[in-house]
Amino acid sequence: MLIDEFLKYDIYTPLIIAGLIFAGFLVGFINTLAGSGTIISYSVFMFLGLPANYANGTIRVGVIMQTLASSLIFKRNTILNVRKGLLLGIPTVIGSILGARVAVQINPAIFQYLVGTVMLLMLVFLFLNPEKWIKGRSDKATELPYFWQFVIYLAIGFYGGFIHIGVGLFLLSALVLVSGFDLLKANALKVFMVLLYSPFALMVYMYHDHIHYGLALISSIGNVFGGILASKLAISWGTQFIHYFLVVVIILFTAKTFGIFDLLFF
Repeated sequence: MLIDEFLKYDIYTPLIIAGLIFAGFLVGFINTLAGSGTIISYSVFMFLGLPANYANGTIRVGVIMQTLASSLIFKRNTILNVRKGLLLGIPTVIGSILGARVAVQINPAIFQYLVGTVMLLMLVFLFLNPEKWIKGRSDKATELPYFWQFVIYLAIGFYGGFIHIGVGLFLLSALVLVSGFDLLKANALKVFMVLLYSPFALMVYMYHDHIHYGLALISSIGNVFGGILASKLAISWGTQFIHYFLVVVIILFTAKTFGIFDLLFF
């Protein structure tokens, strides 16, 4: 069956094109400053009729475009540590390939409640010790990754390759709480590490024909501009702004994961 046969609407009408670009903009903005914005793309693509496994592959194109644009801005402003990003990105890339291979074969729904639980734990850390998130620990940031750090980033990469939603939040947590970076530098590294692993995951989904290229390319226009604006705001407004934005995103993401929105509005 051709992938277009899944769609309920003509995606090349002006209204749907505008909606896809706007949704992509929101995704790029939220993903760059925190994470889990990809849930918007999932929702829009599935609303248009794309099955979850195809949506899971299609969102990867916009992610690559968004993280490339943001990484260039962070690098230009000397916030991105490329060497550290490449070092930490190795296990993340390996994990993402493994995760993508699993994702094309099984249903990812089993992960939803586990992810929501982890998000709640992260929210507790954000409120209990906000200084650790904002300032980081420079003594840890100068060290090479330990074996257990390798394992952590391998697991995060696996999750990113598998479903991607919320992977930015996991990376931020590891980069701040495990590797010791302050929130602004961690955010730049997070974006760069997602850029490193996303093409490898994308190739797996391409091989299994789990991508709708029309949806991917249209929405990625918005991804790019959202990523550019968010990275500039992060640089201008600093770690405190990212911290508050991160709290809001985690609350909303957790509520969505546990179906709280469904109880309130339906």
